[in-house]
Amino acid sequence: MSFVLDSSATLGWIYVDERTPAALELSERAAASEVWVPSIWHLEIASSLQFGVIRGRIDTTFRDLTLADLKRLKVLVDNETHAFAWTSTLSLADHFGLTLYDACYLELAQRRGLPLATLDREMRAAGQALGVELLGV
Repeated sequence: MSFVLDSSATLGWIYVDERTPAALELSERAAASEVWVPSIWHLEIASSLQFGVIRGRIDTTFRDLTLADLKRLKVLVDNETHAFAWTSTLSLADHFGLTLYDACYLELAQRRGLPLATLDREMRAAGQALGVELLGV
């Protein structure tokens, strides 16, 4: 079953100190199916891993191996994310007090009628209010 995978869920299984059973379950689900992501997902993941290197949380070897592992996932990039940035996504961000970065995952899940895999509390509350199926708890 396809689902929208956000960066919090992805990073939740990457960083050892953030791993939970729910995050590991999402990792297994992602490996076994197709995941949809907005066009910013790759940048968000790379940015977090780069900051991890800068802060000494991880080393470049871990970063590079992690990126190689993520390349094995069946990631489908939504090329329409930008088309909704100033309309639906902005409206969701305003309504639920989300960043536009977070709101674009919610918009994608809602538009495609897919479950949303997130560990972010505010996104989960917004998804629940909208009736979006949630994965990750």
